[in-house]
Formats: sequence, structure tokens, C-alpha cells
Amino acid sequence: MSFWKRFATNRGAVIGLIILLAVVTIAILAPVIYPGGPWKMVQRPFLVPFTNEALPLGTDTLGRNVAAGLVHGARVSLLVGLVSTVMALLIGVPLGALAGFYGGYVDEGAMRFTEFFQTIPNFALAIVLVAILQPTLGSITLAIAIVSWPPVARLVRAEVMSLKRREFVEAAHLAGLSNIRILVSEVLPNAVSPIIVMASLMVATAILLESSLSFLGLGDPNIMSWGYMIGAARTVIRSAWWLSFFPGLAILLTVLALNLIGEGLNDAFNPHLKKGRT
Repeated sequence: MSFWKRFATNRGAVIGLIILLAVVTIAILAPVIYPGGPWKMVQRPFLVPFTNEALPLGTDTLGRNVAAGLVHGARVSLLVGLVSTVMALLIGVPLGALAGFYGGYVDEGAMRFTEFFQTIPNFALAIVLVAILQPTLGSITLAIAIVSWPPVARLVRAEVMSLKRREFVEAAHLAGLSNIRILVSEVLPNAVSPIIVMASLMVATAILLESSLSFLGLGDPNIMSWGYMIGAARTVIRSAWWLSFFPGLAILLTVLALNLIGEGLNDAFNPHLKKGRT
């Protein structure tokens, strides 16, 4: 059975993929759907949802279109999640691969360095980093990447330590290949599947982290995101429920979709584990 057929047998993963594709499509078409942008004041403040056909989700505290904010905010939230995950992978994968392949002092030093970051709670460290660097989209992305790479390094280290004892690695050594070439061309390609699964879950975690930082007032005030919308509405959450409900629902659906996709990818890459669960 092919990879995509195994993935398709997981209905939750398929539903998650459909939801994610819909969110990505909306984010890409945001300038077309709402060309005026999310900051334009279009009506009186606190317009209740579904009372105006042109403004189906109502308006916020300044009379801005909530639907426009959701659409344009999707671009920022997805971008932060994707870029921070790529940055975390660029740090964690090489470090974990070198630690697992060479062992000894290299492994010891790399793991102690990793543990240093893991001794501090992720969210607390992200708050400190953003506060020091000033709340901008770049600093938020960097902070999320810095707190996200340690689990990647540990995962890659464990995979490489297991793979380097396989016969094909020993054959590569006998063929005279250098350690770096063996690591890059033989070992890492066989460790890709768990990295991909983890990356899908990391994007979801990054979106939640960005939303949490924005809720605390540490988001970029010049960039519209789902977290910013929730944070701006926290003072009127009782009187204007829709201002936090709709962006919260968007975050919930996107994170749920990414987690379902991660589970589907895990089943597709490891069909034996799925059989064991069933």
C-alpha cells in the first residue's frame, strides 16, 4: 500500500488536510477577498455578527471588519508557524545528527547545551526573549524557534544513534565514504519521516505560542494576527463575545487540523505501529 493510500485510510487526517488547505487558500487569497486590508474602519464599533450582509462577523472595538481580520490574520499566524518551525529544524537537526553520529564529547556537549534550554519553561523563555528583543514579527518568530528546537535535536539524536548501527552504514564505512557524507547521504534520509511528523506538530505549537504572546500584549501591534485579535478583545470579552470567539475558533480548527495531519503522517510512515494500536 502506497504512502498516500495509508494516509487516506485515516479519516481524521483527511479532514485535517481539507481544513488546512482551506485555511491556506483563504490566507493566500486574503488581498483578493478583502483588498482594503484589516485595519480599515468600515462601520460603527461592536456591530453584532449576522446583522449586516457586508459584515457577516460584525466589527471590533474600532469598527473594523472582523472577517477581514480573520482572513488577513491567517497569513501571519501560518507564516509565523511555518518559518519558526523551519528555523527550529535548521538548529535542531544538525545538532542532533552530529551528537547521535559522533557520540562521546560531541554528544555530551550537545546534550548539555540542549538541556540548558529545556530547564526553562518554553513559554516563559519566549516571553523573556520577546520582551528583550521588542515585540515584532521577527522577534516573535525567532523566540518561538529558539524554544522549539531542543525536542527536535533529541529526536534526531535518537534516530541517528539507532541508524548508525545498521548494516548499510557499516557498508558505507567499508566503501571508504567520509563520516559527513555517510551522515548526510545515508543516515539522515532514513530519519526524515519522524522529523516530518514532528514538524507538523511544531507548526501547531508555534501558532498557539504566537497567539499566547499576542494575548499578553507581546504581539506586533502593526501586524494583524489571530492572537492579536484575541488580545485586543480581552477587555470586552463579556460584552462583545464574537471578537475573541471567531479568532479562537480559527486557531482551534487550524491547530486541530495540524494535529490530525501529524497523526495521519505517523500512521502512513509507520504502518506497523497503526496495526499494533488497532
